Amino acid sequence: MSLYVERIGQGPDLVLLHGWGLHGGLWGPVLEPLAEAFSLHVVDLPGHGRSAPWSGDYTLEAIADAIAAEVPAGAHWLGWSLGGRIVLSAAARGVAIERLVLVGATPRFTRADDWPHALEPEVLEGFARSLEQDYRTTLKRFLAVQSQGSERGREELRALRESLFDHGEPSPEALAGGLAILRDADLRAQLPGITQPSLWLHGERDTLAPLAAAEWSAAAMPDARLESIPGAGHAPFISHPEAFVAAVKGFLHE
Repeated sequence: MSLYVERIGQGPDLVLLHGWGLHGGLWGPVLEPLAEAFSLHVVDLPGHGRSAPWSGDYTLEAIADAIAAEVPAGAHWLGWSLGGRIVLSAAARGVAIERLVLVGATPRFTRADDWPHALEPEVLEGFARSLEQDYRTTLKRFLAVQSQGSERGREELRALRESLFDHGEPSPEALAGGLAILRDADLRAQLPGITQPSLWLHGERDTLAPLAAAEWSAAAMPDARLESIPGAGHAPFISHPEAFVAAVKGFLHE
């Protein structure tokens, strides 16, 4: 099955990649203002939303290649959370990307002896176990984790839950594969080789991917900067859409 990509707006091409278990409709609060300045390519990730089911491999490399085949070469790519990891993987593999915007992203989601800016591995392992029994409840629990810390956490969680299945339900295989990527993939060594101008756009209060991870990542890349959104958690495009759009436009219009 091919990817579902919604195309709206006019201007330079901008690819939007959402996070784990969700779909492109989650960009709703920022789609209209971004479409005034960009030709948006709003992707449902493989096995998610209207791109379900998906029969291909579920690796960062395979997903990046599938997306690159469906969007214009030389576009800007913006990825949130899992989507951010896909953007990094695509750039590291040499996909023709103009500029990168990495939202609530981190090169490694789980804690290690040399990486304190992350979740304990047991947290994602627990989600993986519960997926097998009740993936709907597991997704809703994960949304609650994402909204923690935000000064508008209740509104953010409500918006995420209300639109969770607007594009249909994700496939269990994609959920398991995406969670494995979040749990296991470590992209830190690849960051110095990504030379495109990059913006790490992060919620100041993000507890899922702490701000310190974005600070480290921006410093590790040759042409990257960090911008934090005060009061925001893991999904600043929902909780603080005006600040989010201003940051994206400011960076991509340079």
